[in-house]
Parts: sequence; structure tokens; C-alpha cells
Amino acid sequence: MTINMHGDLDWFTKARFGMFITWGLYALPARHEWVKKRECLSDAAYDRYFEHFDPDLYDPQVWAAEAKNAGMQYYVATTKHHEGFCLWDSPLTDYKATNTPARRDLLTPMVSAFREAGLRTGFYYSLIDWHHPEFPIDGYHPMRNDEAYRRSQQHRNIRTYTDYLHGQVRELLTRFGTIDILWLDFSYSFEDWGWAKGKGKQDWQAEELMNLIRSIQPHVLVNDRMEIGGDIITPEQYQPRYGFEFNDGPQAWEACQTMNGSWGYDRDNLDWKPAEMLIKILIDSVSKNGNLLLNVGPNARGELPGRTIDRLREIGCWMRLHSRAIYNCGGSAYTPPPDCRYTQNGRRIFLHIFSWPMRHLHLDGLAGQVEYAQFLHDGSEVKYFEKDPNHPSLPITVPVAPGALVLELPIQKPDVCVPVIEIFLKD
Repeated sequence: MTINMHGDLDWFTKARFGMFITWGLYALPARHEWVKKRECLSDAAYDRYFEHFDPDLYDPQVWAAEAKNAGMQYYVATTKHHEGFCLWDSPLTDYKATNTPARRDLLTPMVSAFREAGLRTGFYYSLIDWHHPEFPIDGYHPMRNDEAYRRSQQHRNIRTYTDYLHGQVRELLTRFGTIDILWLDFSYSFEDWGWAKGKGKQDWQAEELMNLIRSIQPHVLVNDRMEIGGDIITPEQYQPRYGFEFNDGPQAWEACQTMNGSWGYDRDNLDWKPAEMLIKILIDSVSKNGNLLLNVGPNARGELPGRTIDRLREIGCWMRLHSRAIYNCGGSAYTPPPDCRYTQNGRRIFLHIFSWPMRHLHLDGLAGQVEYAQFLHDGSEVKYFEKDPNHPSLPITVPVAPGALVLELPIQKPDVCVPVIEIFLKD
């Protein structure tokens, strides 16, 4: 079977920064989005969250405004997570927001609000479904430890479930206009519990599904979690040491990161990353030709937690002054000094300084290449000098390696989270 694997990466590699939105019934227990699996909750036990889901303060325009002000260019929303609950009014299931006390489709107004704010649209859809009656029980399933129940459910047919999966993906790609990213999650065929095996591309009929996706929206970007590759690689909750390379050059990727280790709202989880760390993760990703997809987990009333908003606004303050060192940028062929990162856009190199040095920074390989340098936050000049190999007697008090350029910096770090120096290369 021939598969068209190529979506439109042009906008993605320019945008560099997006918002992940992880929201579903798990916001009510507020104990991680995998609470049903972690606590081995039956459908009957989990139903109390369905029966009390009523996000009365939900205003997606507020979410969109916070994302835009933080400098995000796109978003990816969980239309259905592993619990199987759907945010939109899918005719293929009763397990959806319109049948809860919310009594309305929650996805449609989200799409409208983010589009009005100028952000591109992405949908997350779980390949796994712990609620569907034909999804076979395995070692990740909430009912995995109930042997009697497992035996009673041996008749479950993954093909019936896969038809449902394909049908819902078709809905998402036909009912909401242009979709820029389809984020499918996840495959685990390598797992083997003895009494059950993990699921992967054969279970999802992944090649057929990819062709379905391309036939409806040829330019949509698809991630890499169906075991047949994809347009973007999605490392989760870690930063790769290097970017991803294949024979034809850099591979598009995005770091998928949480603010506190949980994707869904987790009330008692206080392991919050400071805004400075999140900004450095963004910079680090772009310096390796990647994006950052930063997660938020709205609460059960439909609001973003205060700590989330605080961090988004701190990031936004930095991005207001430094976004041109992020948007349209990628890595550089030059090697940055220790505790620094380079991003580059054409003739402009942006030096992101993670640890403030004492007076000087040595930039290898840039001697004779630089036209001008300035701090990005205020446009003030940064002076520099270099050792001319043709005039070794040039009086310089700081030893300079051949080919290096030396920036002269103030003792005091500028009053920004991560200072950036914009370096203009000669033609």
C-alpha cells in the first residue's frame, strides 16, 4: 500500500511554539489524566465524573488570549484521551460532553476562539480507549487486575473498535474546517504481559488510517505514534541531546513538555517548573531545529490554574521582546559558548545566554564574519573585538583564539529572564 506521508511543514518550522490542552473527565478527580488506569477504576466507578462534569466557567476565548499573549502560534487539544470521553458531539458514541451536565459541544467553541486569535488548529485523538466495549483488555487497561472480568471479556473485537476509531478521525477532519495537526497517541506493540500483548499499527490499521487522513486533508501534519512514521517526531517530557537528522537533513520535531509533570489537572502536584526553565526549554528546542508544545491542564470548572497563567504570562513577557529569536529560526552551524544556545534566521544569529559570564564571551569561528551586535531586549549595542591572525602583535588584553570573536558584556545581567544578543553577519 502506498502512503502519502508528507504534510505541510512550512508553517510548523516557523511557528516553533504551541499549546497542548489536556482536558477531560479526569479534571474532576484531579489526580492525573491516567487516574482510571492508575487506580483500576471500573466504568461504573468512573461514571461519577461523567455525571458531574459541568465546566460552568469555561471560556475558550480566555484560553486563546493567554496562549496568544504567551507567544504561542498553534494549539493541540485533546478531543478524546485514553478514558474515551469526547469533547465534541460525535454521533458514534454517547460518551461525550453533550450528555453530561455541560449539555454542549465543548470543542467547537474552542476551535472558533483559537482561530479568531490567529492560532493554527491541532487535534489530539487517543488511539487507546478504555471505555469502548470492544477495546481489548491489556496490561494498560484499568480492569487488567480483575481476572474474572478479563475472562468474561475475551470476545472483544479490536476490528470493531478500529472502525469506530477511523470513523471518529473522519469526523474530526470533516466537521471543523482546516486542521493543521493530527496528534494520534499511542502505540505499544512491544509490550507483552503473557496474557495480553500491546497494540500497534496492525491494530489501528495504521496505513489505511493514514491514507484516510491524507484523502480528507492532504496537508495536515501527523505525528509519529502509529508505528509507521509521520511528519513530526514527538519526544515527551525530556529534551533530546541533539536534533533529529535523516539522510535528507533535519527532521521536524517538537518537545512535548508539561509544567508540572502531569498533563491533566492534578490538584496536589506542586512540582511546577519555573518560567525560566520553560523558556530555556523553548530556546533549546529551537536551537536543535525543533518546536515546543507546552501543556496546560484546565480544571473541572473550565479554567486554567493560576500557576499555569503565571507561567504563561512570564513566558509572554520574554517572548514580547525576544520572539524574533524564536519564530522562523532554527539551529546554527556555529558552536555556541558553554551555557549558551544559538538560534539563527538567515544572516542573524541569536545568542541566548543561559548563565551570565564575567565581562566576555568568546564566539568561535565568527572572526571576520560579524557586521554588528546588539542586545535584543532593548536594541543597545554590544561591542566586540577579534584577534587578526595577520597582525599577531595587535594589543589585546584578553587572550583570543584564532578565528574567535569576543563580546564585551556589562557586569550586570540585563533585567530579562534569558538575555539574547542579536548578531548580524556580513553579506
